[in-house]
Amino acid sequence: MADSSTQSIIIDAAPDRVAAVICDFPSYPEWTDAVRAATVIEEYEDGYASQVRFVLDAGVLADEYVLEYSYAEDLTRIEWHLVAPSKMQKVQRGSYDLAANADGGTTVTYTLEVELAVGMLGMFRRKAEKMIMDAALKQLKRRVEAPGAAQ
Repeated sequence: MADSSTQSIIIDAAPDRVAAVICDFPSYPEWTDAVRAATVIEEYEDGYASQVRFVLDAGVLADEYVLEYSYAEDLTRIEWHLVAPSKMQKVQRGSYDLAANADGGTTVTYTLEVELAVGMLGMFRRKAEKMIMDAALKQLKRRVEAPGAAQ
């Protein structure tokens, strides 16, 4: 059974800038610790990725999988799901919700639901999920707020 977790972070940038970093999949290996490769394999007519192949190596967790993406028209919600089971995952669904703040920043809410193909005790799985989500949000914040980041 898949568990769902949600975390939020405030990023000092407008939602469109945050969305631009999230949607720049080929750059993920530059700023995410575990992603070794992210290759767009299909695009929608508007140029946004519809399917992306990821190669992940987080030490004890290594996997290769394809995610299918969908986007709100204004990019305030970016959703994905696992196209087919991988070596490590039966199910993966997730989303980024981007909400503009009055000060010009963005509250990013990250939701992730994963069902692993390998057994893992619940407390270890929850701890791993929290670490993955913390890292993902902190690395996104660092990338978006970095001097010279995509404007």
